[in-house]
This record gives sequence, C-alpha cells and structure tokens, in this order.
Amino acid sequence: MSDEILFYHNPQSRSAMVRAALEEFGLPYRIEIVDFARGENRREEFTKINPMGKIPTIVHNGTVVTESAAIIAYLADAFPEKGLAPSPSSPERGTYLRWLFFTAGCFEPAFFDVMMKRPQAEKRMIGYGSYEDVIHAIELALAPGPWILADTFSAADLYLGAELSFATRFGGPGLAENRVIQDYVARYQARPGVAKAAAADAALIAEWQKAEAS
Repeated sequence: MSDEILFYHNPQSRSAMVRAALEEFGLPYRIEIVDFARGENRREEFTKINPMGKIPTIVHNGTVVTESAAIIAYLADAFPEKGLAPSPSSPERGTYLRWLFFTAGCFEPAFFDVMMKRPQAEKRMIGYGSYEDVIHAIELALAPGPWILADTFSAADLYLGAELSFATRFGGPGLAENRVIQDYVARYQARPGVAKAAAADAALIAEWQKAEAS
C-alpha cells in the first residue's frame, strides 16, 4: 500500500497545523483544497468522508482520520521511524499523551470561551477550570524547555505549538507578555517543516487574493 496521504486542506483553517506536521514528518501527501466559499465542505462527496464537513481530514491507506490532534497523533504512530512519539512502553508516553489531550480538551475550549466572551460557567463544572489555570499549567510544563519532553521534540509540540501560535496571533489574553510561551512559539515556528508549510500556505493565500482582486 502507498504511504501517500490524501490531505483535505484550506490554509485559512486549522488544517494549517496538520500541513506543518506533514512537512515536519517529511511524508508524501497530496492536497485536495476545500473551498468554504463555494460550499465544498458540504458537498456529498466530502461529507461521505467527514459527515461534519470540516477540515483537517486525511485519508491514509483507506483510513479516514479527522480532528487535528488525532491526525497528528495518528501520523506519529503510523510512522514510528520518524521518532516523533515515545513508544507505548516508554515512561515519556504518558507525558506526551497528557499534553496532546490537554491542548485539545482544555486549552482550545478555554481560549475560544475567552475570545468569544462566552458566559463563564462555574469553575468546578467545566473540564479546564479557568483560562488562567490552563495558561499557568502550560507555562509550568514549558518552563524546563525547550520542548514538552525536555530535549526531545515530539508530535505533542506540533499540536501545542500550532495552537499557541494561533492563539498568540489572535491576541489570546496573557500570551504576548508570557516569555516562556513566546519563546516556545518562536522555537516551534522556526522548525524547518513548520516554516516550509507556513510559507506555502501564505503563497496560496496570496494567490487567491490576487485572483479575487483581478
């Protein structure tokens, strides 16, 4: 079976973080652009693959994987030779999984609740406690540096780094002035694959904007 990955992508979406991961993994992939303006994410041929009509979505050897964290974790396990995930028997596996799930289950909902000014539920009733709790926990985890697993860069950093980059760009409270987090974001953005994906997506967006203006 071919290792080529079919990658449903739009550079102005969360799928940008998966493109960065694909480049960091150095994997062969084929992009299928999904144009939201044309409703391509709601076309039957796509919703048969992902009923949510959302991206990122990948298809690898007949297996459909959705959700950014799941895709990144899947790639790390599907290509163990890339060394981006601790083995199941490694003591570091628990820490690796902890921060993948924390980012998806705590950081992202806390960030969007704050940014969208949603009414704050009682702290003990929500999984992340408070936005401030989440940022403090991340800062403590990153302080030893340079990565979540100390000197070892992993797929957990691909996801957390992407989420923190996005949140910083959109003015997440307490992020711009947090030196630990900003230094981590800078290290993530300087990764060769991350930088390559960002440049390719920026070029694609510029191409679209030029076409719209003409």
